[in-house]
Amino acid sequence: MVRKSRLIKIGGVPIGGGLPPVVQGMVKSDPLDVDATVKEIYSLKEAGAKIVRVAVPNLKAAKNISLIKEKVDIPLAADIHFNYRLAFEAIDRGIDKVRVNPGNLSPREILLVASKAKEKKIPLRVGVNSGSLPKSTLERILKVKADKEEKIHLVCKAMIDVALGCVSLLEENGFEDIVVSLKSSEVPVTILSNKIIAGKISYPLHLGVTATGPPPAGIIKSVIGIGALLSEGIGDTIRVSLTASSVEEVKVAYQILEYLDLIRQKPTLISCPTCGRSRGDVLSIAAEILKVIDKMHSPIKVAVMGCEVNGPGEAQEADIGIACTRQGGVLFKNGHLLNKVKKNEIIPTLVKELRSMEQSLGS
Repeated sequence: MVRKSRLIKIGGVPIGGGLPPVVQGMVKSDPLDVDATVKEIYSLKEAGAKIVRVAVPNLKAAKNISLIKEKVDIPLAADIHFNYRLAFEAIDRGIDKVRVNPGNLSPREILLVASKAKEKKIPLRVGVNSGSLPKSTLERILKVKADKEEKIHLVCKAMIDVALGCVSLLEENGFEDIVVSLKSSEVPVTILSNKIIAGKISYPLHLGVTATGPPPAGIIKSVIGIGALLSEGIGDTIRVSLTASSVEEVKVAYQILEYLDLIRQKPTLISCPTCGRSRGDVLSIAAEILKVIDKMHSPIKVAVMGCEVNGPGEAQEADIGIACTRQGGVLFKNGHLLNKVKKNEIIPTLVKELRSMEQSLGS
Protein backbone atom coordinates (compact mmCIF):
# COMPACT_ATOMS: atom_id res chain seq x y z
CA MET A 1 0.00 0.00 0.00
CA VAL A 2 1.40 3.40 -1.02
CA ARG A 3 1.49 6.10 1.65
CA LYS A 4 -0.27 9.05 0.02
CA SER A 5 1.46 12.18 1.25
CA ARG A 6 0.76 15.79 0.42
CA LEU A 7 1.71 16.95 -3.06
CA ILE A 8 4.67 19.35 -3.02
CA LYS A 9 6.36 20.96 -6.03
CA ILE A 10 10.10 21.47 -6.25
CA GLY A 11 10.63 23.76 -9.20
CA GLY A 12 8.34 22.13 -11.74
CA VAL A 13 8.74 18.63 -10.28
CA PRO A 14 5.80 17.29 -8.23
CA ILE A 15 6.56 14.88 -5.38
CA GLY A 16 4.24 13.03 -3.02
CA GLY A 17 0.52 12.68 -3.61
CA GLY A 18 0.91 8.98 -4.41
CA LEU A 19 3.23 9.64 -7.38
CA PRO A 20 6.18 7.30 -8.04
CA PRO A 21 9.29 8.17 -6.02
CA VAL A 22 11.54 10.82 -7.59
CA VAL A 23 15.31 10.32 -7.82
CA GLN A 24 17.48 13.13 -6.48
CA GLY A 25 21.19 13.53 -7.13
CA MET A 26 23.82 15.56 -5.33
CA VAL A 27 26.73 17.46 -6.82
CA LYS A 28 30.18 16.52 -5.51
CA SER A 29 31.98 19.35 -7.32
CA ASP A 30 33.07 22.44 -5.44
CA PRO A 31 30.24 24.98 -5.95
CA LEU A 32 32.90 27.67 -6.24
CA ASP A 33 33.78 26.08 -9.59
CA VAL A 34 30.65 26.97 -11.57
CA ASP A 35 31.68 25.21 -14.79
CA ALA A 36 32.50 21.91 -13.03
CA THR A 37 29.26 22.09 -11.05
CA VAL A 38 27.16 22.76 -14.14
CA LYS A 39 28.88 19.92 -16.01
CA GLU A 40 28.12 17.52 -13.16
CA ILE A 41 24.49 18.66 -12.97
CA TYR A 42 24.07 17.89 -16.68
CA SER A 43 25.61 14.43 -16.11
CA LEU A 44 23.16 13.81 -13.26
CA LYS A 45 20.23 14.95 -15.38
CA GLU A 46 21.31 12.66 -18.21
CA ALA A 47 21.50 9.78 -15.72
CA GLY A 48 17.89 10.49 -14.72
CA ALA A 49 18.04 12.79 -11.68
CA LYS A 50 14.95 15.01 -11.48
CA ILE A 51 16.26 17.24 -8.66
CA VAL A 52 19.88 18.04 -7.79
CA ARG A 53 21.16 19.12 -4.39
CA VAL A 54 24.13 21.48 -4.09
CA ALA A 55 26.16 22.01 -0.93
CA VAL A 56 26.32 25.67 0.15
CA PRO A 57 29.22 25.93 2.62
CA ASN A 58 29.86 29.69 2.34
CA LEU A 59 28.53 32.98 0.98
CA LYS A 60 30.47 32.77 -2.28
CA ALA A 61 28.89 29.36 -2.99
CA ALA A 62 25.45 30.78 -2.20
CA LYS A 63 26.00 33.66 -4.61
CA ASN A 64 27.07 31.20 -7.31
CA ILE A 65 23.57 29.65 -7.27
CA SER A 66 22.32 32.29 -9.68
CA LEU A 67 25.23 31.64 -12.07
CA ILE A 68 24.53 27.90 -11.96
CA LYS A 69 20.76 28.37 -12.38
CA GLU A 70 21.34 30.39 -15.54
CA LYS A 71 23.00 27.38 -17.18
CA VAL A 72 20.79 24.45 -16.09
CA ASP A 73 17.11 23.55 -16.45
CA ILE A 74 16.62 21.21 -13.50
CA PRO A 75 15.38 22.13 -9.99
CA LEU A 76 18.18 22.73 -7.49
CA ALA A 77 18.11 22.24 -3.72
CA ALA A 78 20.52 24.05 -1.40
CA ASP A 79 22.07 22.12 1.48
CA ILE A 80 22.39 24.52 4.42
CA HIS A 81 24.09 23.88 7.76
CA PHE A 82 25.02 26.22 10.64
CA ASN A 83 24.53 29.59 8.88
CA TYR A 84 20.93 30.52 8.08
CA ARG A 85 22.10 33.58 6.13
CA LEU A 86 23.38 31.24 3.43
CA ALA A 87 19.78 30.05 2.97
CA PHE A 88 18.69 33.68 2.55
CA GLU A 89 21.27 34.22 -0.17
CA ALA A 90 20.45 30.93 -1.94
CA ILE A 91 16.74 31.81 -1.95
CA ASP A 92 17.45 35.26 -3.37
CA ARG A 93 19.59 33.61 -6.04
CA GLY A 94 16.71 31.42 -7.27
CA ILE A 95 17.13 28.08 -5.48
CA ASP A 96 14.10 25.75 -5.74
CA LYS A 97 14.30 24.10 -2.32
CA VAL A 98 16.31 24.53 0.87
CA ARG A 99 17.41 21.75 3.19
CA VAL A 100 17.73 22.88 6.82
CA ASN A 101 19.05 20.76 9.67
CA PRO A 102 17.32 21.50 13.01
CA GLY A 103 20.33 19.98 14.74
CA ASN A 104 22.51 22.79 13.42
CA LEU A 105 20.12 25.76 13.33
CA SER A 106 18.10 27.31 16.14
CA PRO A 107 14.27 27.48 16.02
CA ARG A 108 14.52 31.24 15.50
CA GLU A 109 16.90 30.80 12.56
CA ILE A 110 14.68 28.14 10.96
CA LEU A 111 11.66 30.44 11.23
CA LEU A 112 13.60 33.24 9.56
CA VAL A 113 14.45 30.89 6.67
CA ALA A 114 10.83 29.69 6.50
CA SER A 115 9.57 33.28 6.28
CA LYS A 116 11.89 33.94 3.35
CA ALA A 117 10.97 30.62 1.68
CA LYS A 118 7.26 31.35 2.04
CA GLU A 119 7.75 34.73 0.41
CA LYS A 120 9.42 33.05 -2.60
CA LYS A 121 7.02 30.04 -2.58
CA ILE A 122 9.70 27.36 -2.23
CA PRO A 123 9.63 24.29 0.06
CA LEU A 124 11.93 23.45 2.95
CA ARG A 125 13.30 20.02 3.72
CA VAL A 126 13.58 19.35 7.41
CA GLY A 127 16.61 17.05 7.28
CA VAL A 128 17.49 15.26 10.50
CA ASN A 129 20.65 13.13 10.68
CA SER A 130 21.46 10.86 13.61
CA GLY A 131 25.00 12.26 13.66
CA SER A 132 23.91 15.88 13.95
CA LEU A 133 21.26 15.72 16.64
CA PRO A 134 21.43 18.50 19.22
CA LYS A 135 24.55 18.06 21.39
CA SER A 136 22.55 17.65 24.61
CA THR A 137 20.47 14.88 23.00
CA LEU A 138 23.55 12.99 21.75
CA GLU A 139 25.21 13.26 25.16
CA ARG A 140 22.09 11.93 26.88
CA ILE A 141 21.90 8.93 24.52
CA LEU A 142 25.61 8.12 25.01
CA LYS A 143 25.18 8.09 28.79
CA VAL A 144 22.34 5.55 28.69
CA LYS A 145 23.42 1.98 29.39
CA ALA A 146 21.38 -0.08 26.95
CA ASP A 147 21.74 -2.96 24.51
CA LYS A 148 21.95 -2.41 20.75
CA GLU A 149 18.20 -2.69 20.17
CA GLU A 150 17.42 -0.18 22.92
CA LYS A 151 20.02 2.21 21.51
CA ILE A 152 18.38 1.98 18.07
CA HIS A 153 15.01 2.91 19.60
CA LEU A 154 16.56 5.77 21.58
CA VAL A 155 18.22 7.26 18.50
CA CYS A 156 15.04 6.82 16.45
CA LYS A 157 12.94 8.53 19.11
CA ALA A 158 15.41 11.40 19.32
CA MET A 159 15.42 11.91 15.53
CA ILE A 160 11.63 11.75 15.34
CA ASP A 161 11.20 14.17 18.25
CA VAL A 162 13.54 16.70 16.61
CA ALA A 163 11.78 16.39 13.25
CA LEU A 164 8.29 16.64 14.71
CA GLY A 165 9.32 19.59 16.85
CA CYS A 166 10.60 21.43 13.78
CA VAL A 167 7.50 20.55 11.73
CA SER A 168 5.22 21.78 14.54
CA LEU A 169 7.21 24.99 14.81
CA LEU A 170 6.81 25.62 11.08
CA GLU A 171 3.09 24.75 11.10
CA GLU A 172 2.41 27.04 14.06
CA ASN A 173 3.94 29.86 12.05
CA GLY A 174 1.92 29.18 8.91
CA PHE A 175 4.52 27.26 6.86
CA GLU A 176 3.44 23.88 5.46
CA ASP A 177 5.47 23.52 2.24
CA ILE A 178 7.57 20.83 3.93
CA VAL A 179 9.53 17.70 3.05
CA VAL A 180 11.01 15.58 5.86
CA SER A 181 14.00 13.25 5.95
CA LEU A 182 15.41 11.09 8.73
CA LYS A 183 18.79 9.60 7.85
CA SER A 184 21.42 7.57 9.63
CA SER A 185 24.47 5.58 8.62
CA GLU A 186 22.87 2.76 10.61
CA VAL A 187 20.38 0.96 8.35
CA PRO A 188 18.04 -0.25 11.16
CA VAL A 189 17.80 3.31 12.53
CA THR A 190 16.95 4.70 9.10
CA ILE A 191 14.25 2.08 8.50
CA LEU A 192 12.60 2.25 11.92
CA SER A 193 12.60 6.05 12.24
CA ASN A 194 11.01 6.51 8.81
CA LYS A 195 8.39 3.81 9.42
CA ILE A 196 7.33 5.52 12.64
CA ILE A 197 7.26 9.09 11.35
CA ALA A 198 5.39 8.00 8.19
CA GLY A 199 2.37 7.36 10.41
CA LYS A 200 2.64 10.67 12.24
CA ILE A 201 2.84 13.24 9.42
CA SER A 202 1.38 13.66 5.94
CA TYR A 203 4.35 15.46 4.40
CA PRO A 204 6.50 13.84 1.69
CA LEU A 205 9.45 11.82 2.95
CA HIS A 206 12.90 11.93 1.38
CA LEU A 207 14.76 8.63 1.84
CA GLY A 208 18.43 7.82 2.07
CA VAL A 209 21.04 6.03 4.17
CA THR A 210 23.82 8.50 4.88
CA ALA A 211 27.60 7.92 4.81
CA THR A 212 27.30 4.37 3.49
CA GLY A 213 30.86 4.22 2.15
CA PRO A 214 32.11 2.96 -1.22
CA PRO A 215 30.53 0.16 -3.29
CA PRO A 216 29.71 -2.62 -2.87
CA ALA A 217 29.00 -2.12 0.86
CA GLY A 218 27.49 1.32 0.27
CA ILE A 219 25.16 -0.04 -2.39
CA ILE A 220 24.06 -2.92 -0.17
CA LYS A 221 23.27 -0.58 2.75
CA SER A 222 21.33 1.76 0.47
CA VAL A 223 19.37 -1.04 -1.18
CA ILE A 224 18.38 -2.53 2.18
CA GLY A 225 17.45 0.78 3.83
CA ILE A 226 15.72 2.51 0.94
CA GLY A 227 14.28 -0.68 -0.55
CA ALA A 228 12.74 -1.85 2.74
CA LEU A 229 10.84 1.42 3.09
CA LEU A 230 9.78 1.70 -0.56
CA SER A 231 8.48 -1.88 -0.44
CA GLU A 232 6.03 -0.70 2.24
CA GLY A 233 4.91 2.32 0.21
CA ILE A 234 7.02 4.80 2.20
CA GLY A 235 9.12 7.39 0.38
CA ASP A 236 8.52 10.20 -2.12
CA THR A 237 12.07 11.12 -3.13
CA ILE A 238 15.26 9.09 -2.79
CA ARG A 239 18.97 9.74 -2.90
CA VAL A 240 21.61 7.03 -2.78
CA SER A 241 24.70 8.25 -0.93
CA LEU A 242 27.98 6.57 -1.93
CA THR A 243 31.68 7.26 -1.71
CA ALA A 244 31.64 7.09 -5.49
CA SER A 245 30.58 9.19 -8.45
CA SER A 246 27.30 11.09 -8.22
CA VAL A 247 26.16 9.49 -11.49
CA GLU A 248 26.61 6.03 -10.01
CA GLU A 249 24.42 7.10 -7.09
CA VAL A 250 21.62 8.00 -9.49
CA LYS A 251 22.01 4.75 -11.44
CA VAL A 252 21.74 2.69 -8.24
CA ALA A 253 18.67 4.69 -7.17
CA TYR A 254 16.95 3.84 -10.45
CA GLN A 255 17.89 0.19 -10.10
CA ILE A 256 16.19 0.10 -6.70
CA LEU A 257 13.02 1.57 -8.22
CA GLU A 258 13.18 -0.74 -11.25
CA TYR A 259 13.65 -3.93 -9.23
CA LEU A 260 10.75 -3.01 -6.93
CA ASP A 261 8.61 -2.47 -10.07
CA LEU A 262 7.91 1.11 -9.00
CA ILE A 263 9.02 2.37 -12.40
CA ARG A 264 9.86 0.78 -15.77
CA GLN A 265 12.14 3.04 -17.78
CA LYS A 266 15.28 1.11 -18.67
CA PRO A 267 16.17 -2.45 -19.65
CA THR A 268 16.86 -4.96 -16.90
CA LEU A 269 19.01 -8.07 -17.11
CA ILE A 270 18.11 -11.50 -15.75
CA SER A 271 21.04 -13.93 -15.69
CA CYS A 272 21.61 -17.22 -13.91
CA PRO A 273 24.39 -17.66 -11.31
CA THR A 274 25.78 -20.59 -13.39
CA CYS A 275 26.40 -24.10 -12.13
CA GLY A 276 27.64 -27.47 -13.39
CA ARG A 277 24.84 -27.48 -16.00
CA SER A 278 26.08 -24.28 -17.69
CA ARG A 279 26.83 -24.73 -21.37
CA GLY A 280 28.17 -21.26 -22.19
CA ASP A 281 30.17 -18.32 -20.86
CA VAL A 282 27.27 -16.59 -19.14
CA LEU A 283 29.53 -14.06 -17.39
CA SER A 284 31.05 -12.76 -20.64
CA ILE A 285 27.75 -12.72 -22.52
CA ALA A 286 26.00 -10.88 -19.67
CA ALA A 287 28.83 -8.33 -19.43
CA GLU A 288 28.57 -7.52 -23.14
CA ILE A 289 24.78 -7.25 -23.01
CA LEU A 290 25.00 -4.95 -19.98
CA LYS A 291 27.21 -2.56 -22.00
CA VAL A 292 24.49 -2.39 -24.65
CA ILE A 293 21.43 -2.01 -22.43
CA ASP A 294 23.12 0.61 -20.25
CA LYS A 295 22.68 3.00 -23.18
CA MET A 296 19.08 2.02 -23.89
CA HIS A 297 15.93 3.68 -22.54
CA SER A 298 13.14 1.13 -23.01
CA PRO A 299 11.65 -1.15 -20.32
CA ILE A 300 12.87 -4.43 -21.86
CA LYS A 301 13.70 -7.48 -19.75
CA VAL A 302 16.54 -9.51 -21.25
CA ALA A 303 17.76 -12.87 -19.96
CA VAL A 304 21.09 -14.68 -20.29
CA MET A 305 20.83 -18.25 -19.00
CA GLY A 306 23.45 -20.98 -18.83
CA CYS A 307 21.33 -23.91 -19.92
CA GLU A 308 17.92 -24.94 -21.24
CA VAL A 309 16.79 -25.88 -17.72
CA ASN A 310 17.03 -22.25 -16.54
CA GLY A 311 15.87 -20.63 -19.75
CA PRO A 312 13.26 -19.92 -20.83
CA GLY A 313 11.56 -21.69 -17.90
CA GLU A 314 13.00 -19.64 -15.05
CA ALA A 315 13.22 -16.54 -17.25
CA GLN A 316 9.82 -16.77 -18.89
CA GLU A 317 8.98 -13.22 -17.77
CA ALA A 318 11.83 -11.93 -19.97
CA ASP A 319 10.92 -10.14 -23.18
CA ILE A 320 13.94 -11.61 -24.97
CA GLY A 321 16.66 -14.01 -23.91
CA ILE A 322 19.22 -16.64 -24.74
CA ALA A 323 19.76 -20.07 -23.15
CA CYS A 324 23.18 -21.61 -23.80
CA THR A 325 23.58 -25.10 -25.30
CA ARG A 326 26.64 -27.17 -26.19
CA GLN A 327 26.41 -25.99 -29.79
CA GLY A 328 25.55 -22.35 -29.04
CA GLY A 329 22.20 -21.22 -27.73
CA VAL A 330 18.47 -21.00 -28.19
CA LEU A 331 16.80 -17.62 -28.55
CA PHE A 332 13.46 -17.15 -26.81
CA LYS A 333 10.94 -14.33 -26.73
CA ASN A 334 8.14 -13.97 -24.16
CA GLY A 335 8.69 -17.58 -23.11
CA HIS A 336 8.54 -19.01 -26.64
CA LEU A 337 11.50 -20.49 -28.50
CA LEU A 338 12.45 -18.61 -31.67
CA ASN A 339 15.49 -20.30 -33.15
CA LYS A 340 18.93 -21.76 -32.49
CA VAL A 341 22.12 -19.72 -32.85
CA LYS A 342 25.80 -20.64 -33.00
CA LYS A 343 28.18 -19.65 -30.17
CA ASN A 344 29.73 -16.77 -32.13
CA GLU A 345 26.26 -15.50 -33.04
CA ILE A 346 24.81 -15.31 -29.51
CA ILE A 347 25.82 -11.71 -28.67
CA PRO A 348 25.25 -10.16 -32.14
CA THR A 349 21.86 -11.87 -32.46
CA LEU A 350 20.71 -10.79 -29.01
CA VAL A 351 21.91 -7.22 -29.55
CA LYS A 352 20.16 -7.04 -32.91
CA GLU A 353 16.88 -8.24 -31.35
CA LEU A 354 17.21 -5.77 -28.47
CA ARG A 355 17.73 -2.81 -30.78
CA SER A 356 14.86 -3.89 -32.95
CA MET A 357 12.59 -4.14 -29.90
CA GLU A 358 13.64 -0.71 -28.64
CA GLN A 359 13.01 0.81 -32.04
CA SER A 360 9.51 -0.70 -32.18
CA LEU A 361 8.73 0.51 -28.64
CA GLY A 362 9.91 4.01 -29.52
CA SER A 363 7.93 4.26 -32.74
